Amino acid sequence: MKKSKILMFLGALLPLLLFLFPLWNITLEAPQYPIPLGMDIYINDFADANPHDIKNINLMNHYVGMKYIPDAIPEFKIFPIGIITTTVIGLIIAFKANHKWYLYWFIMMVLVSAAGLYDFYLWEYDYGHNLDPKAIMKFTNPDGTAMGFQPPLFGTRDILNFRAHSYPQLGAYFLGLGIALGLGAYLLGRREKKNENL
Repeated sequence: MKKSKILMFLGALLPLLLFLFPLWNITLEAPQYPIPLGMDIYINDFADANPHDIKNINLMNHYVGMKYIPDAIPEFKIFPIGIITTTVIGLIIAFKANHKWYLYWFIMMVLVSAAGLYDFYLWEYDYGHNLDPKAIMKFTNPDGTAMGFQPPLFGTRDILNFRAHSYPQLGAYFLGLGIALGLGAYLLGRREKKNENL
């Protein structure tokens, strides 16, 4: 079996590890919480980084009018189907297609991943800005507008006395590696094809 085909098989299979490992993590540090509050985001679930973290985050967010972190969101049904579908397509391509199709799979995965990140940003924006006007505590910016509490999409941001961290986790790295292997399979396959024609 050609090395490029093996790379394509691996690239197509690695995203399935998203079902085992978290995709993203959001952590909140504050003086009143000696142990930071954290939430792991899986492809089909939210999970506490430490026991009762999500419950404590929801209680805290209630005071400023933020929505509760739900038990489920529509994406938890859509994303698993998307990953399984793209994996099956990748395996079929590895079995049947030539190296040019490896590039098409790579492009598809980049677009799907970008769409997922954009959806995550929209969720964070709504979560941090669509506040209950009847909230117990209200905070405003210097210009008088309502303060938003959106955590960063990537990186660290100070929100009042909290420091919010948002970073990819092991599942995201496996996804990225799988996508990279798809590109590597294409480049290696192209070289293999040239060598065959010499």
